Amino acid sequence: MPDPVPDKASGHDRATRRLWPALALPGTFWLIALFVVPFYAVMAVAFSGRINIFNEPIPAWSPLEWESSTFTTVITDSFTPSGAYHEVWVRTAIYSFWALVICVAIGYPVAYYTARLAGKRRGLILALILAPWWINYITRMLAWVNLLQDDGYVNKALGWFGIPPHSWLSGSSFTVVWALAYGYLPYFIIPLFASLDRIDQRLLEASRDLGVGSARTFMHVTLPLSRMGLITALVITALPMAGDYYTNTIVSGSPNTSMVGNQIELFLLEGPQKNIGAGLVLLLSLVLMFFMFYYLILTQRASREASR
Repeated sequence: MPDPVPDKASGHDRATRRLWPALALPGTFWLIALFVVPFYAVMAVAFSGRINIFNEPIPAWSPLEWESSTFTTVITDSFTPSGAYHEVWVRTAIYSFWALVICVAIGYPVAYYTARLAGKRRGLILALILAPWWINYITRMLAWVNLLQDDGYVNKALGWFGIPPHSWLSGSSFTVVWALAYGYLPYFIIPLFASLDRIDQRLLEASRDLGVGSARTFMHVTLPLSRMGLITALVITALPMAGDYYTNTIVSGSPNTSMVGNQIELFLLEGPQKNIGAGLVLLLSLVLMFFMFYYLILTQRASREASR
């Protein structure tokens, strides 16, 4: 008489294989409804070849009706030095780069201390790091306006040392970069903290047992082991930062500091040339997708190396 146990086990395996896809269905429908459909709508506007009486593009919902002339013009004007949007793209790259440098300079020591040295204070520090997420981002940026306005606390503090007041909110690139770094710093610290916290303490102890100093242990053990966490933190921070527009609008509002996100907002919300704004959205998505794929390749390489 055959043993019924394998049949029960195989039935349980089949039920398990059906359970997880079923649980994933709501999230899949959610992504389709709130990502794929809106993104397709943007493509329908970007590749539209018709306009209405108000000179606004009529979405081309059928791919057979798509025209690439507007999108090609957007690419040309973005990546040629004399293009209309070239300066905006360069400014976005520069601002994002320096904001990421500030995030690394501030965020890595904070994440390292919290993960390796905080001890009983770890919970309190994590709560303080996460506290900005409890407040709306725009509200936090408006607090910067109160701090940096001409009669704000920063200029008052500078006056105590005899330093003349500065117009921080009048198109200052310095203000925009620091505001971006401040706004996205928690996004950088949390994944980096998780990576540093997973480092096996025995590796660090073995390094010290071999007579290696703290600085060399950090450079040759901690830093290499946290490399993927650092890259993850940079990607998570850079992706939303590159498309940011409200930070610049709040702390500057000047065309001299506008980024790609501000240019997209201008075309989509304040003018009839919505097909150009949609083209900029697609181009920004392609640029960010390139870096995302590169990050996924690095992740796969790291996983293969770790499994060896």
